[in-house]
Amino acid sequence: MLPRLRTLRSVLVIALTTLSGGIVLSGPARAADPVDAAKALAAPGLPGANNWSCEPSAAHPRPVVLVHGTFANGTVNWLSDAPILASRGYCVFALTYGAKAGVPVLRAIGPVADSAAQLSIFIDGVLAATGAAQVDIVGHSQGGMMPRYYLKFLGGAGKVHTLVGLAPSNHGTTLNGLATLARSFPGAIDIVSAGCPACGDQVVGSSLLTRLNSGGDTVPGVSYTVIATRYDEVVTPYSTQFLSGGGVHNVTLQNLCAADISEHAAMAFDPVVLHETENALDPAHASTTNCFSHG
Repeated sequence: MLPRLRTLRSVLVIALTTLSGGIVLSGPARAADPVDAAKALAAPGLPGANNWSCEPSAAHPRPVVLVHGTFANGTVNWLSDAPILASRGYCVFALTYGAKAGVPVLRAIGPVADSAAQLSIFIDGVLAATGAAQVDIVGHSQGGMMPRYYLKFLGGAGKVHTLVGLAPSNHGTTLNGLATLARSFPGAIDIVSAGCPACGDQVVGSSLLTRLNSGGDTVPGVSYTVIATRYDEVVTPYSTQFLSGGGVHNVTLQNLCAADISEHAAMAFDPVVLHETENALDPAHASTTNCFSHG
């Protein structure tokens, strides 16, 4: 294993273990106060994120909601990107979703439809707290696909301006791919088939994905960017991550930087990916993304 990937895996293991006591086991019911309901889902201890007093600026009028991937949580998934985006003037929010009763630590394993309902609660709270009309979403892996369920079936299209998916499972993966991902998370390999409804929802040809992609990949009014890597070993082939339809920008990481060997998990920690993400969030000030786009 390459040193960079070995280090990333160690960070994931340590962070998951450390944070296991600070994350709720189930999503809250929709409370009378939408901000309180959203706060109950907020990822704890994430630098730069979940400042409920943040006021969006004229330069960045839409809050950015970060949505983590399968087996991870909002804190570990966005340790790199959240503080950087906040330092650049964005109001940044991140949730942890998808717990399953009786399964400690691991998140984003509940049914995708239920997780999308939690995302709906969180976004309503973010909008209420900030006074913004819409949010932008940046999602990794399942977190890049699941928001599409929210957009299509839960009334989210009018509340979201841009969806950026990093290595998203838009058209599914295989159980082998999910097992590969699970090896990075202690205990995950044991629940891939039996205890992970979200895993079943993400398998190629699942009823959820069939319904989600029926009639087209996109909904009108939302801008979509998908950033994929040729070295993805989880959602394969990587081209299945791409979307078809209006308002879509599909990007292969190695077309931006041929030397970049980031695989699936590393996409949420890659500076070139972050630069392209910022271009999608603020296209009026976009700049060329390449191997030196680390500023």
